[in-house]
Amino acid sequence: MITPNILSITPFSKKLTKTLNKQKITVLQINLGKKCNLACNHCHVEAGPKRTEELSPEVCQQLIEIINRFPQLETVDLTGGAPEMNYGFRPLVEAAKAAGKDVIVRSNLTIYFESGFEDLPEYFTTNKLHIIASLPCYLEDNVNQQRGVGVYDKSIKALQILNQLGYGTNLNLQLDLVYNPPVPRHNKFSLTPNQAQLEQDYKTFLKQQFNIVFNNLFTILNIPVGRTKNYLQTQHLYIPYLKFLESNYNEQTVNNLMCRNELSIDYNGNIYDCDFNQMENLQAIDFQGEKLTIKHLLEANSLDLIEQVKTASYCYGCTAGSGSSCGGSLL
Repeated sequence: MITPNILSITPFSKKLTKTLNKQKITVLQINLGKKCNLACNHCHVEAGPKRTEELSPEVCQQLIEIINRFPQLETVDLTGGAPEMNYGFRPLVEAAKAAGKDVIVRSNLTIYFESGFEDLPEYFTTNKLHIIASLPCYLEDNVNQQRGVGVYDKSIKALQILNQLGYGTNLNLQLDLVYNPPVPRHNKFSLTPNQAQLEQDYKTFLKQQFNIVFNNLFTILNIPVGRTKNYLQTQHLYIPYLKFLESNYNEQTVNNLMCRNELSIDYNGNIYDCDFNQMENLQAIDFQGEKLTIKHLLEANSLDLIEQVKTASYCYGCTAGSGSSCGGSLL
């Protein structure tokens, strides 16, 4: 029997019917660092309590300059790790809000119960931040299995606190949840469920059991990067999973890919087309083929220096079925 290898996967660029060109940049997604109070088994960033990498004051100041200089930016999307734990979180929030940008914080919810971070719900409310929070299932066992014992209870308490402050009901306080399936443990792979139907299931259960309300549910597939990739490789499932994703490729998702109008920036100031490329160190290049950093954007006085999105085999994860992105389903 021949073991399948990466050569059996059609290069993503060959699957495309047209070049995946960059569009006008309107979203700045910033990974502030790898520090996190959790170490989830599906984390593509491989974040955790023992990680120390984070934004520097110099890079933070450059990012603030970019936020202030470019009116075309509509959204500043802060992620991590737990973005709230890493240097620069509050200065970036306040700079972006002062510049009239929408600010997303990708929160794990449990951070609110860590020493020194208890004021976060009120801080989010005051600054009218858009919270996108991870709750990979509405059932306790599934959440604790993916994210750690006790995470479900803390997440529920955090959501109740946010509801009390107006999140989920006040039009200026948007609260969205994120579902992701368990990391595949056998070769019977599946795509994410129908987003609209699962959202209703979440809303019904959380309302009945805990009187919790929220705005939207985003279904996000586990992309084979980081801890997900490492686990799949140890179980000899990495190539079969990629083949599964390739077999479900949907050309209709391509126009809506998040990588087309965003820049992903790491804590060192390097620029990528998306967060997954960032984790795989697939740095974006300019028209001359030079690797891009924030410094290049400032020197050129332009955010639009990338012609073509860099792709890899894991891009099949974003384009399989109804698609997957930081904003959920693409169709």
